[in-house]
Amino acid sequence: MTERKRVLITGGAGFLGSHLCDRFIKEDFHVIAMDNLLTGNLDNISHLFRLPNFEFHNYDVTRFVHVAGKLDYILHFASPASPIDYLKMPIQTMKVGSIGTMHLLGLAKEKEARILVASTSEVYGDPTIHPQTEEYWGNVNPIGPRGVYDEAKRFMEAITMAYHRFHGVDTRIVRIFNTFGARMRLDDGRALPAFMAQALRGEDITVFGDGSQTRSFTYVEDEVEGIFRLLMSDYNYPVNIGNPEEISIKDFAEEIVKITNSGSKISYEPLPEDDPKQRKPDISKAKEILNWTPKVKREEGLRITLEYFMNLPEFKKQTVA
Repeated sequence: MTERKRVLITGGAGFLGSHLCDRFIKEDFHVIAMDNLLTGNLDNISHLFRLPNFEFHNYDVTRFVHVAGKLDYILHFASPASPIDYLKMPIQTMKVGSIGTMHLLGLAKEKEARILVASTSEVYGDPTIHPQTEEYWGNVNPIGPRGVYDEAKRFMEAITMAYHRFHGVDTRIVRIFNTFGARMRLDDGRALPAFMAQALRGEDITVFGDGSQTRSFTYVEDEVEGIFRLLMSDYNYPVNIGNPEEISIKDFAEEIVKITNSGSKISYEPLPEDDPKQRKPDISKAKEILNWTPKVKREEGLRITLEYFMNLPEFKKQTVA
């Protein structure tokens, strides 16, 4: 038998990190998940604890990071990732994107491991070009409340490329667009879980602004596939992984009402500061370099996600009643 390859996944108990743990277990890797549980949840990975090729470390990567033994790959996904989290934890968000990234790049250098860092479509800010290509430098307010996340990720990209160019570290950068699926937190402030929770409770669905702002939603299975392909590719520069099927937030709210069979009405509140007006990835690079396009239709992904939410204790009680 050949020895299993070993991968470290930071943020491994989070929404996207836990799905990555599943994927690498499926690919027969030895998976080391690391998370300080600030926004992650052990329930997301509890099914993996019995496996001999899985281990978990409750650890904050803004401290010095050491992993015993060889490492083949590192995926850095540790960070608050929703507005409600990074507005509540601005300094932790900046530290994990800067200090945490530097620690993991240092670890990759020491272990001669390939490292993929999780950047975001938020590096484009409130974009002035549409759709967004990887060559676009962005329109970000560095001192606005959202800037802590945007600039943490922009620094992450810059320091990653510096380690690649100066130290020869084998790096990958993924720019993740809005992703959804099972294991999202109901209270994380993002549109999909917020809308579904309000619809299932029969509450008004809160839309910020007039709802004309757009987003592009990618089902988590597709996102993970794109990330995996990028990691295994030979491409060192940023790649957009997202679904180019754009929808307005108002239409998305109406879609959630329909799929949940809810009687909820839509209510409107002021748009938060620096909230992007549009978001749509140009995925030409992903198609060309990775032979990747999203496969799961939004409606199908929403039905799977709805089933997950309806099985949460809060809503399961309603169903039983």
